[in-house]
Amino acid sequence: MQITKNKVAGIHYTLRDNEGTIIDTSDGRDPLYYLHGAGNLIIGMEEGLEGKSKGDKFQLKIAPEKGYGQKDPAMTQKVPRSAFGDQDVRVGMKFSTDRGDVVTVTEVGLDSVTVDANHPLAGVELNFAVEVMDVRNATEEEITHGHVHGPGGHHHH
Repeated sequence: MQITKNKVAGIHYTLRDNEGTIIDTSDGRDPLYYLHGAGNLIIGMEEGLEGKSKGDKFQLKIAPEKGYGQKDPAMTQKVPRSAFGDQDVRVGMKFSTDRGDVVTVTEVGLDSVTVDANHPLAGVELNFAVEVMDVRNATEEEITHGHVHGPGGHHHH
């Protein structure tokens, strides 16, 4: 059975940057199950999985435009240091905004802190090693809800 719209696929993956550093992997965990065509994965991954079958192993190189997008300079801004109260703010720290967005501190000055709301993988070329572990038909409920209900489709909210 091939991966097409409204099929559930289970995959193992390892994501590396261009230097070969592992960013994320499903190694040692259960496969990642998703509903194909429902927009639950980045577009480059869905395009790369289209037509694949159980047992297929392959490499995918995904450009930022089909991954997490390019870095948007408008999503970086300086905020007054006073906005953080008396916290010891350091580069790399993450904070949630009032709107629920996650920002990362990229620079700390005397009076201001620069934060970046871009996805951490924005602007990064993604290199995936993928193995298709399972492909099945989605249940009507999964199609209606737009996501997988467990490996066998029997998970209720």
